[in-house]
Amino acid sequence: MQWRGRRTSRNIEDRRGMSGGAVGGIGGVGLIAVLAIGYFFGIDVTPLLQQGGGGGQTQITAEDEQVGEFVSVTLADTEEVWADVFRQQLGETYVPTTLVLFKGVTQSPCGGASGATGPFYCPGDEKVYLDTAFFTTMARQLGAGGDFAAAYVVAHEVAHHVQNELGILGQANTMRQNADTETSNAISVRIELQADCFAGLWAARADDRFGTLEPGDIDEAMNAAARIGDDALQRGSGRAPRPETFTHGTSDQRQRWFAAGYRGGSIDACDTFGANRL
Repeated sequence: MQWRGRRTSRNIEDRRGMSGGAVGGIGGVGLIAVLAIGYFFGIDVTPLLQQGGGGGQTQITAEDEQVGEFVSVTLADTEEVWADVFRQQLGETYVPTTLVLFKGVTQSPCGGASGATGPFYCPGDEKVYLDTAFFTTMARQLGAGGDFAAAYVVAHEVAHHVQNELGILGQANTMRQNADTETSNAISVRIELQADCFAGLWAARADDRFGTLEPGDIDEAMNAAARIGDDALQRGSGRAPRPETFTHGTSDQRQRWFAAGYRGGSIDACDTFGANRL
Protein backbone atom coordinates (compact mmCIF):
# COMPACT_ATOMS: atom_id res chain seq x y z
CA MET A 1 0.00 0.00 0.00
CA GLN A 2 1.46 3.36 -1.03
CA TRP A 3 0.78 5.74 1.84
CA ARG A 4 4.00 7.55 2.81
CA GLY A 5 4.18 11.28 2.19
CA ARG A 6 0.44 11.66 1.63
CA ARG A 7 -2.21 13.80 3.32
CA THR A 8 -3.01 12.99 6.93
CA SER A 9 -6.30 13.53 8.72
CA ARG A 10 -7.02 16.31 11.19
CA ASN A 11 -9.56 14.07 12.91
CA ILE A 12 -7.07 12.18 15.05
CA GLU A 13 -7.23 12.38 18.85
CA ASP A 14 -3.88 11.07 20.08
CA ARG A 15 -4.03 9.82 23.67
CA ARG A 16 -0.94 7.64 23.45
CA GLY A 17 1.13 9.94 25.67
CA MET A 18 -1.24 9.60 28.62
CA SER A 19 -2.06 5.99 29.39
CA GLY A 20 -4.65 4.93 31.92
CA GLY A 21 -2.74 1.76 32.69
CA ALA A 22 -0.16 -0.68 31.43
CA VAL A 23 -0.89 -3.69 29.31
CA GLY A 24 1.44 -6.61 29.57
CA GLY A 25 2.31 -9.88 31.21
CA ILE A 26 0.17 -12.07 28.95
CA GLY A 27 1.38 -13.49 25.68
CA GLY A 28 0.96 -16.26 23.18
CA VAL A 29 -1.95 -18.59 23.83
CA GLY A 30 -2.83 -16.68 26.99
CA LEU A 31 -3.27 -13.45 25.07
CA ILE A 32 -5.46 -15.14 22.46
CA ALA A 33 -7.63 -16.57 25.22
CA VAL A 34 -8.09 -13.17 26.84
CA LEU A 35 -8.82 -11.53 23.50
CA ALA A 36 -11.40 -14.21 22.79
CA ILE A 37 -13.14 -13.50 26.10
CA GLY A 38 -13.55 -9.83 25.25
CA TYR A 39 -14.42 -10.48 21.63
CA PHE A 40 -17.10 -13.13 22.11
CA PHE A 41 -18.76 -11.92 25.27
CA GLY A 42 -18.55 -8.19 24.69
CA ILE A 43 -17.08 -7.42 28.11
CA ASP A 44 -14.25 -5.15 29.18
CA VAL A 45 -11.34 -7.43 30.05
CA THR A 46 -8.91 -4.60 30.75
CA PRO A 47 -8.36 -5.79 34.35
CA LEU A 48 -7.07 -9.11 33.02
CA LEU A 49 -4.38 -7.33 31.05
CA GLN A 50 -3.39 -4.66 33.54
CA GLN A 51 -0.35 -5.57 35.56
CA GLY A 52 0.28 -2.81 38.07
CA GLY A 53 1.12 0.32 36.12
CA GLY A 54 -1.30 3.11 36.91
CA GLY A 55 -1.62 6.47 35.28
CA GLY A 56 1.15 8.64 33.90
CA GLN A 57 3.10 9.21 30.73
CA THR A 58 3.63 6.52 28.12
CA GLN A 59 6.70 6.50 25.91
CA ILE A 60 5.96 7.01 22.21
CA THR A 61 8.45 5.13 20.05
CA ALA A 62 9.51 5.82 16.49
CA GLU A 63 7.42 2.81 15.45
CA ASP A 64 4.41 4.29 17.25
CA GLU A 65 4.88 7.53 15.32
CA GLN A 66 5.05 5.71 11.99
CA VAL A 67 1.98 3.59 12.67
CA GLY A 68 0.11 6.67 13.84
CA GLU A 69 0.94 8.42 10.57
CA PHE A 70 -0.21 5.36 8.60
CA VAL A 71 -3.55 5.34 10.42
CA SER A 72 -3.94 9.07 9.86
CA VAL A 73 -3.32 8.72 6.11
CA THR A 74 -5.79 5.83 5.92
CA LEU A 75 -8.38 7.84 7.82
CA ALA A 76 -7.87 10.78 5.44
CA ASP A 77 -8.51 8.43 2.52
CA THR A 78 -11.78 7.26 4.07
CA GLU A 79 -12.86 10.88 4.53
CA GLU A 80 -12.37 11.72 0.86
CA VAL A 81 -13.90 8.50 -0.44
CA TRP A 82 -17.00 8.66 1.74
CA ALA A 83 -17.47 12.36 1.03
CA ASP A 84 -17.59 11.46 -2.68
CA VAL A 85 -19.92 8.49 -2.15
CA PHE A 86 -22.38 10.46 -0.02
CA ARG A 87 -22.41 13.34 -2.52
CA GLN A 88 -22.67 11.19 -5.65
CA GLN A 89 -24.99 8.42 -4.44
CA LEU A 90 -27.09 10.16 -1.79
CA GLY A 91 -26.79 13.87 -2.48
CA GLU A 92 -25.75 14.33 1.14
CA THR A 93 -22.74 15.56 3.10
CA TYR A 94 -20.57 13.06 4.94
CA VAL A 95 -19.54 14.13 8.45
CA PRO A 96 -16.31 12.27 9.27
CA THR A 97 -15.57 10.43 12.49
CA THR A 98 -12.71 11.14 14.89
CA LEU A 99 -10.22 8.33 15.50
CA VAL A 100 -8.77 8.01 19.00
CA LEU A 101 -5.27 6.54 19.15
CA PHE A 102 -4.35 5.14 22.55
CA LYS A 103 -1.67 2.93 24.01
CA GLY A 104 -2.61 0.48 26.74
CA VAL A 105 -5.92 1.60 28.20
CA THR A 106 -8.33 4.50 27.78
CA GLN A 107 -11.99 5.30 28.41
CA SER A 108 -14.94 5.83 26.10
CA PRO A 109 -18.69 6.38 26.56
CA CYS A 110 -19.04 2.73 25.51
CA GLY A 111 -16.78 1.52 28.32
CA GLY A 112 -13.11 0.82 28.81
CA ALA A 113 -10.91 0.46 25.73
CA SER A 114 -7.83 -1.72 25.66
CA GLY A 115 -5.88 -4.12 23.52
CA ALA A 116 -8.33 -6.76 24.73
CA THR A 117 -11.42 -5.07 23.39
CA GLY A 118 -9.77 -4.51 20.01
CA PRO A 119 -10.63 -1.59 17.71
CA PHE A 120 -14.24 -0.45 17.95
CA TYR A 121 -16.65 2.34 17.05
CA CYS A 122 -18.57 4.04 19.86
CA PRO A 123 -21.89 5.61 18.78
CA GLY A 124 -21.96 7.51 22.09
CA ASP A 125 -19.33 9.98 20.93
CA GLU A 126 -19.14 8.88 17.27
CA LYS A 127 -15.44 8.03 17.57
CA VAL A 128 -13.29 5.07 16.54
CA TYR A 129 -10.94 3.72 19.23
CA LEU A 130 -7.71 2.00 18.23
CA ASP A 131 -4.65 0.73 20.05
CA THR A 132 -2.25 0.15 17.17
CA ALA A 133 -0.73 -2.75 19.11
CA PHE A 134 -3.73 -4.65 17.73
CA PHE A 135 -1.96 -4.70 14.36
CA THR A 136 0.90 -6.60 16.00
CA THR A 137 -1.58 -9.04 17.54
CA MET A 138 -3.18 -9.54 14.13
CA ALA A 139 0.18 -10.29 12.53
CA ARG A 140 1.78 -12.43 15.23
CA GLN A 141 -1.13 -14.23 16.90
CA LEU A 142 -3.73 -14.30 14.14
CA GLY A 143 -1.54 -14.52 11.03
CA ALA A 144 -3.08 -11.41 9.43
CA GLY A 145 -0.13 -9.12 8.78
CA GLY A 146 0.50 -6.43 6.19
CA ASP A 147 -0.22 -2.74 5.89
CA PHE A 148 -3.39 -3.23 3.88
CA ALA A 149 -4.71 -5.72 6.43
CA ALA A 150 -4.30 -2.91 8.96
CA ALA A 151 -5.99 -0.46 6.58
CA TYR A 152 -8.91 -2.89 6.27
CA VAL A 153 -9.35 -2.79 10.05
CA VAL A 154 -9.43 1.02 10.05
CA ALA A 155 -11.85 1.08 7.10
CA HIS A 156 -14.12 -1.46 8.81
CA GLU A 157 -14.41 0.65 11.96
CA VAL A 158 -14.97 3.84 9.94
CA ALA A 159 -17.71 1.90 8.12
CA HIS A 160 -19.60 1.64 11.40
CA HIS A 161 -19.59 5.43 11.51
CA VAL A 162 -20.92 5.43 7.96
CA GLN A 163 -23.72 3.14 9.14
CA ASN A 164 -24.39 5.58 11.97
CA GLU A 165 -24.53 8.50 9.54
CA LEU A 166 -27.00 6.56 7.40
CA GLY A 167 -29.22 5.78 10.39
CA ILE A 168 -28.67 2.05 9.95
CA LEU A 169 -26.65 1.45 13.10
CA GLY A 170 -29.16 3.10 15.43
CA GLN A 171 -32.09 1.16 13.99
CA ALA A 172 -30.19 -2.14 14.14
CA ASN A 173 -29.09 -1.60 17.74
CA THR A 174 -32.67 -0.77 18.74
CA MET A 175 -33.77 -4.05 17.20
CA ARG A 176 -31.04 -5.88 19.09
CA GLN A 177 -32.15 -4.43 22.42
CA ASN A 178 -35.65 -5.83 21.92
CA ALA A 179 -34.55 -9.27 20.73
CA ASP A 180 -33.43 -12.50 22.37
CA THR A 181 -29.71 -13.28 22.44
CA GLU A 182 -29.62 -15.45 19.33
CA THR A 183 -31.61 -12.94 17.26
CA SER A 184 -29.49 -10.09 18.58
CA ASN A 185 -26.35 -11.95 17.51
CA ALA A 186 -27.82 -12.51 14.04
CA ILE A 187 -28.51 -8.77 13.67
CA SER A 188 -24.96 -8.04 14.83
CA VAL A 189 -23.63 -10.32 12.08
CA ARG A 190 -25.50 -8.28 9.45
CA ILE A 191 -24.09 -5.06 10.92
CA GLU A 192 -20.55 -6.39 10.78
CA LEU A 193 -20.83 -7.88 7.31
CA GLN A 194 -22.17 -4.60 5.96
CA ALA A 195 -19.14 -2.87 7.49
CA ASP A 196 -16.92 -5.38 5.69
CA CYS A 197 -18.75 -4.60 2.46
CA PHE A 198 -18.30 -0.85 3.00
CA ALA A 199 -14.59 -1.49 3.63
CA GLY A 200 -14.41 -3.24 0.25
CA LEU A 201 -16.22 -0.32 -1.39
CA TRP A 202 -13.67 2.04 0.17
CA ALA A 203 -10.74 -0.07 -1.03
CA ALA A 204 -11.87 0.04 -4.66
CA ARG A 205 -12.63 3.76 -4.67
CA ALA A 206 -9.43 4.63 -2.79
CA ASP A 207 -7.44 2.81 -5.44
CA ASP A 208 -9.31 4.61 -8.22
CA ARG A 209 -8.78 7.99 -6.57
CA PHE A 210 -5.28 7.68 -5.12
CA GLY A 211 -3.73 4.65 -6.84
CA THR A 212 -2.65 3.31 -3.46
CA LEU A 213 -3.09 -0.43 -3.93
CA GLU A 214 -0.11 -2.63 -4.69
CA PRO A 215 -0.06 -6.29 -5.79
CA GLY A 216 -1.11 -8.49 -2.88
CA ASP A 217 -2.97 -5.79 -0.95
CA ILE A 218 -6.44 -7.18 -1.55
CA ASP A 219 -5.13 -10.64 -0.65
CA GLU A 220 -3.95 -9.18 2.68
CA ALA A 221 -7.41 -7.78 3.39
CA MET A 222 -9.12 -11.03 2.40
CA ASN A 223 -6.75 -13.00 4.61
CA ALA A 224 -7.47 -10.67 7.53
CA ALA A 225 -11.21 -11.08 6.98
CA ALA A 226 -10.77 -14.86 7.07
CA ARG A 227 -8.58 -14.85 10.17
CA ILE A 228 -11.07 -12.83 12.22
CA GLY A 229 -14.18 -14.74 11.23
CA ASP A 230 -16.18 -16.06 14.18
CA ASP A 231 -15.62 -19.67 13.19
CA ALA A 232 -11.86 -19.20 12.81
CA LEU A 233 -11.53 -17.40 16.15
CA GLN A 234 -13.58 -20.00 17.97
CA ARG A 235 -11.44 -22.79 16.53
CA GLY A 236 -8.34 -20.81 17.45
CA SER A 237 -9.49 -20.64 21.06
CA GLY A 238 -9.94 -24.41 21.14
CA ARG A 239 -13.71 -24.54 20.76
CA ALA A 240 -16.03 -25.97 18.15
CA PRO A 241 -17.78 -23.20 16.19
CA ARG A 242 -21.27 -22.40 17.45
CA PRO A 243 -23.17 -20.41 14.80
CA GLU A 244 -25.81 -19.17 17.25
CA THR A 245 -23.07 -17.27 19.11
CA PHE A 246 -21.56 -15.63 16.02
CA THR A 247 -21.58 -11.83 16.14
CA HIS A 248 -19.32 -10.88 13.19
CA GLY A 249 -19.84 -13.59 10.57
CA THR A 250 -17.84 -16.55 9.33
CA SER A 251 -14.55 -16.23 7.49
CA ASP A 252 -16.28 -17.04 4.21
CA GLN A 253 -19.02 -14.48 4.80
CA ARG A 254 -16.58 -11.73 5.74
CA GLN A 255 -14.53 -12.37 2.61
CA ARG A 256 -17.58 -12.52 0.33
CA TRP A 257 -19.06 -9.26 1.59
CA PHE A 258 -15.74 -7.43 1.39
CA ALA A 259 -15.50 -8.65 -2.21
CA ALA A 260 -19.11 -7.58 -2.89
CA GLY A 261 -18.30 -4.03 -1.85
CA TYR A 262 -15.04 -4.03 -3.79
CA ARG A 263 -16.77 -5.18 -6.98
CA GLY A 264 -20.07 -3.33 -6.52
CA GLY A 265 -18.80 0.11 -5.62
CA SER A 266 -22.12 1.32 -4.22
CA ILE A 267 -23.96 1.52 -0.91
CA ASP A 268 -26.82 -0.50 -2.43
CA ALA A 269 -24.42 -3.39 -3.10
CA CYS A 270 -23.93 -3.70 0.66
CA ASP A 271 -27.53 -4.29 1.78
CA THR A 272 -26.87 -7.16 4.17
CA PHE A 273 -30.20 -6.50 5.92
CA GLY A 274 -32.15 -7.20 2.74
CA ALA A 275 -30.10 -10.23 1.75
CA ASN A 276 -31.71 -13.65 2.02
CA ARG A 277 -28.29 -15.33 2.07
CA LEU A 278 -25.31 -13.96 3.94
